[in-house]
Amino acid sequence: MKRLKGLLLVFCMALSIPLAYFVWRTYRSLEQEETAQLRYFAETLFDDMERELAMLVRQEEERAVDEYNYYFTPVAAQKRIRSPLSRPPEMPFILGYFQNNPDGSFQTPLTPPEENAAMEAPALADTLRTVNRLFNKKRASAEDLSEAQPFRQPIPSPAPPPAAEPGFADRFLSRSRAKEQKKASLGQQERRTEAITRDQALNLVRQEKEAAAKDESRLYSANRYDAPWEDAEEALQEAAPSPEIAGAVEAEPVETLRAEVDPMQSVAVDENRLFIFRRVALGNRIYRQGFVVETEAFLDYLVGAHFSPQPLSRFTHLVLTVSNGSEETALRHAGAPGYSRFRLERTFPRPFSFLHATLTCQEIPRSPGRQTLTIMIAVLAVIMLAGLFAIYRSARTIADLSERRSKFVSSVTHELKTPLTNIRMYMEMLEQGIARTPEREQEYFRIVESESTRLSRLINNILEFSKLERKQIHFNRVEGTLDEVIEEVRQLTGEALRQAGYRLTIDHDLSAPFAYDREIMTQVLINLVENSVKFGRKSQQKDIRIETGSEGKRVRVSVSDTGPGIPRKALNKVFDDFYRVESALVRETRGTGIGLAFVRKVITAMGGRVYAENNDGPGCTITLLLDGRCRQVH
Repeated sequence: MKRLKGLLLVFCMALSIPLAYFVWRTYRSLEQEETAQLRYFAETLFDDMERELAMLVRQEEERAVDEYNYYFTPVAAQKRIRSPLSRPPEMPFILGYFQNNPDGSFQTPLTPPEENAAMEAPALADTLRTVNRLFNKKRASAEDLSEAQPFRQPIPSPAPPPAAEPGFADRFLSRSRAKEQKKASLGQQERRTEAITRDQALNLVRQEKEAAAKDESRLYSANRYDAPWEDAEEALQEAAPSPEIAGAVEAEPVETLRAEVDPMQSVAVDENRLFIFRRVALGNRIYRQGFVVETEAFLDYLVGAHFSPQPLSRFTHLVLTVSNGSEETALRHAGAPGYSRFRLERTFPRPFSFLHATLTCQEIPRSPGRQTLTIMIAVLAVIMLAGLFAIYRSARTIADLSERRSKFVSSVTHELKTPLTNIRMYMEMLEQGIARTPEREQEYFRIVESESTRLSRLINNILEFSKLERKQIHFNRVEGTLDEVIEEVRQLTGEALRQAGYRLTIDHDLSAPFAYDREIMTQVLINLVENSVKFGRKSQQKDIRIETGSEGKRVRVSVSDTGPGIPRKALNKVFDDFYRVESALVRETRGTGIGLAFVRKVITAMGGRVYAENNDGPGCTITLLLDGRCRQVH
């Protein structure tokens, strides 16, 4: 058994180690897939934000240069029409549109050119005029205006995870290639030359002169680019193409002028507002046209439009930051708290490079496959453990059975040898005339008869047990009340009981007949009585009681003794083949180990049941429950 246990342990270890590695790798791959999946959809969220901002930038870039006036002249139209920017903006985070002229003067599409015309939003126009003054201060304090810088203060983040196998998105898209193609700007990348009509140029210059005359916020006239014009025609002459270019570009009509348009950029005019504008160069004059963004409303809009409606917001945390260099001007938190396990950051391209987004997650959502995998691993583990346990129990049972068979052969040899020796000895004594009196001869004859009967019963037990093993036994059932069986047991065991000093008590209370095999029942009861005598020979009280009666539709037959009893853990095992209780008394008592096994097999084959239990006092009781229905079986 020790060798078997060692082999099973080695087999279990050899099976468990690769299985544990497989489970670890599977869960690690699932975790990587879950993280990659979350990263993919987080990047998709940022991409959606970026896509909307890019649409906004393209919309502003496509505006005509004179659209920042109350009236403008579309290319396809023959007359001036009202600008769509002359009404309050639709986007909740855009305060309004205005144009900063070369001399610092201010004009907005909200202001009609007529003297007594009513303004739709005078308060908004005053706010835009204030923004223009702040913007002029920015222009005066710097040689040129540069893009608002993103937040540069280092933000603590967890250590990057080790390199792993391709995840959810990496199996389909090259992330390194995507990083290489990351946009530097949401709109045009470089300065472009745009053809404008003469009417557009006149409209732009005319509105500038009118705004300069009305606007008291003009602060400076810095250089030749910003010198006031005396004549609109001079501006048109400077914006007209050179004769060489005009001759080379046949498609450009005479009435077309050139305007250079820079990409959109942003400048923080104060803590709560940013001016996103483009520079339009007409000749040597530079106009700055754009819209004012309120940072708090801008962040609220991004959170409400893109993050809060998404299921992502239930388990992730979004931080939007508006900053200018090292100064953080606005901050917005949204979603569930959590910062440790997952982190994704993005700084948006120009002109929204002031916007920085951080998405974190404390508990990454579990993949649906994880639960299935856990259940399957648990089932597999249970099956493996059950299989190993079944193999161990089967091997142990076979080993125990083999050991009991070996002991059975030794016991049978002894049990057969003892009566044969006694018979031979007494026959020799009779032959030699040692028994001098007839009484002594009769005693010797009784001993020979008793030993021969004992030998016959032992052989019959072995033969019947062998038939039961091969399922070849046949029962000859007759109707009766066990009277003949009880009497035969009393006669056959009387001499042995008398010699051992036992007293046999019979309480026979069975009146209704039932079908049973007389020989089998006699053999069963004799086996039980002999067992009691064999193991109780050292008991101080030597009583055996056979009791019969009815128990519902069953017949109950019990044999009680006052012997040492049966250990509690062996009460069910005593009926196993060749089983003998491990105790000093049993080791001193010879036996085959098939007596109780034979009892259980024949009683079970007749449709009954047998069980053992210890008495309240000394000894134990073996109870037989038989089918009490009266039937004749041939």
